[in-house]
Amino acid sequence: MAIIGIRGVPASYSGLETCAEQLGTRLAARGHRVSVYCRQHHKQYSSDWYQGIRLITLPTVHQKYLDTIVHTLLAAGHALLQPYDIVLGFTAGNSPVAWLPALGGKQVVLNVDGLDWRRRKWPSPAKRYIQFAERLATRLPYTLVTDSLVVQSFYHDAYGADPVYIAYGSDVEPLPAGQFLQQFGLEREQYILFVGRIVPENCVHHLVEAFQGLETDMKCVIVGDAPYAKRYQAELRSLAGSNVIFTGYLFGEGYRELSTNAYCFVESSEVGGTHPALLEAMAFGKCVIVNDTAENLETIGDAGLSYDGREGAAALHRVLARLIRESETVAAYGERARRRVQRYYTWDTITDRYERLFYFLLEQEASLSKVQLP
Repeated sequence: MAIIGIRGVPASYSGLETCAEQLGTRLAARGHRVSVYCRQHHKQYSSDWYQGIRLITLPTVHQKYLDTIVHTLLAAGHALLQPYDIVLGFTAGNSPVAWLPALGGKQVVLNVDGLDWRRRKWPSPAKRYIQFAERLATRLPYTLVTDSLVVQSFYHDAYGADPVYIAYGSDVEPLPAGQFLQQFGLEREQYILFVGRIVPENCVHHLVEAFQGLETDMKCVIVGDAPYAKRYQAELRSLAGSNVIFTGYLFGEGYRELSTNAYCFVESSEVGGTHPALLEAMAFGKCVIVNDTAENLETIGDAGLSYDGREGAAALHRVLARLIRESETVAAYGERARRRVQRYYTWDTITDRYERLFYFLLEQEASLSKVQLP
């Protein structure tokens, strides 16, 4: 099988890459041959193999609006000529080109991700294109997958489609306090954490503004970055006091260490499906507070707290003030969150579901090929 529509693995950007890495390495360990198409300008891993996955590097146009679609077009064209039986693509925006391997008899599965046209970063023409691509995805020869029941319902109501629901995974390896806490001047359970892209639709300003005026010696730690939102990031830094720390991107041990030792975690995003950083914070046993979008509430169930995203910082401020006073509440919700992800969101369970879907599609194809036409 092949995976297209992402930047590449090892993961070093977003949840899509993490999903490709976690799924791909597990399928490879089960004896499947897995290829992942990587973008030339993004790939930093020197080998053409990563934990059993073959890495195929192709060029693209390094430009905000063309980067993904051009690379996916090239990857889909290359995959068309390869002996894959399954091609897994990511994001609805790639639907106009990711279906091409179907011309060569491949089963093409498309994980549509969230409702990307809701993101503030896109100008009106881009939003219209993404909505067009969503609709097109339901008309082209795809098996659609979504990691959110809310997004699944949207596709059913808006387009009469029935995507397969397969959640996102959340396996993590905790790390004790060490060099990264020391690097940023942090102490264990003495900071509130956000992890994600620093873009307007992730509403990091809710947290930065909410943190001001809290009666606490804790710090606020913002982990992440984004190459196309420098003005927004500059505005955040101008709002932030000395107790707000921007770390930039952190992956691997740095990310794990800061996540393991946080007091609580805030997911302030107003758009998107299932947010990987939110699930992983829950897996680390953190008390989580989310913007009350339907997708976020679906993820936490009864294992987290929410605030009114329309009210924004003021509503989040009240929740944080309560939790700073009530450490026992933080501990109780953290344990509840850990149990929830262990029950529903392990990568082995997610891999089982994808594998069953792939086998079902191939068996269905084999059955149809045996039908004798008059």
